[in-house]
Amino acid sequence: MQFGLLGRKLGHSLSPQIHACFGDYPYALFCREEDELPAFFADRSLAGFNVTVPYKLNAYRACGKLSDAAKHIGAVNTVLRLPDGTLFGDNTDYFGFCYLAKRNGVDFKNKKVLILGSGGASKTVQAVVKDAGAAQIVVVSRTGSDNYETISRHFDAQILVNTTPVGMFPNNLQSPVSLDGFSKLQAVLDLIYNPMQTALLRDAAARGIKTANGLAMLVAQALPAARLFSGKALPDSLIETTIETIERQQRNVVLIGMPGCGKSTVGALLAKRLGKAFLDSDTMVETAAGMPIPAIFAAGGEADFRAKETAAVKEAGKSLSTVIATGGGSILTEENRAALGQNAVVVYLKKELSALATDGRPLSKDENALRQLYLQRKPIYEAFADCTVVVSDDAQITTERVISCIC
Repeated sequence: MQFGLLGRKLGHSLSPQIHACFGDYPYALFCREEDELPAFFADRSLAGFNVTVPYKLNAYRACGKLSDAAKHIGAVNTVLRLPDGTLFGDNTDYFGFCYLAKRNGVDFKNKKVLILGSGGASKTVQAVVKDAGAAQIVVVSRTGSDNYETISRHFDAQILVNTTPVGMFPNNLQSPVSLDGFSKLQAVLDLIYNPMQTALLRDAAARGIKTANGLAMLVAQALPAARLFSGKALPDSLIETTIETIERQQRNVVLIGMPGCGKSTVGALLAKRLGKAFLDSDTMVETAAGMPIPAIFAAGGEADFRAKETAAVKEAGKSLSTVIATGGGSILTEENRAALGQNAVVVYLKKELSALATDGRPLSKDENALRQLYLQRKPIYEAFADCTVVVSDDAQITTERVISCIC
């Protein structure tokens, strides 16, 4: 019997990996357009399936039987086909969002909660927040009386929850709202999990506001679904171990540091050791330009190179499960740091200036200029990095140091 996930665009879904942690049943991705749904729901080879945007309301209407949670919320995200062919609809998102909030110490009681979006996920959040005793719940949509043009009326919100897909891969670095004007925010929750840190969450974190992405909700909601699919009494403890597994699998490792410190060499070794893909932002620039970096500098100067570099790091930063070796100056702008940091643990490779390789590096030829570069960049490297590793002459040793640092 086949199980899986129904949605419109599912190319980067983590559901197969998550369900593989919960059981050994076959689990596939089913990308369907809305006019294909009747045939999909009627397909008796499907023993059960999860449902993601934008079809949770379609699934609700297609089910002949509904759980109390599905009735309460008015949306279905988990469907089980009963022996007589009837579709039984449940809503495990309720449990998932409760888990996310509790895990991050977010209490809705007596709070004003602002919810962005009005679709199926929003209905779940509204139900949880209401049941938790929120003082006021405001749903912001594109066309309702509370919309993005009138959002300033709710700058006193204490908790903000994004249920829209704005900022989700592949439209990384977009945000549904600016947090300018929100003076009382205590927590921002974003149900998006790819990227791990959306622009909205990065904005909130920079202001010292508690943040959480949607991965914990995604994993937690999958557990009761897996119980339905497998018929087994799976323990709640699987949630945390699965979150840790998925984060470890999906997280990028970004290597930063001065030109010539060995990021490319160590990055390639590290990717092989960790079973991740490898990208070198300088190589990406050269490939896109069709010429080596010194030629780019000669033809268009540093400004032209930096523009090409930004395009490369934005593309690299969207990836998952990748080791990314960066150019020495790639982290100088907030734009680039946001792109590289959204899915990553960042490691600063620190090496003595006298030991840096300088061949083919236009900004490293002059010793005094190189020292000035180092003095300018060192505090940025240190502030951006999650950990620092001293580079050894032996790249294998440096690689082991990085693994010890990030694991």
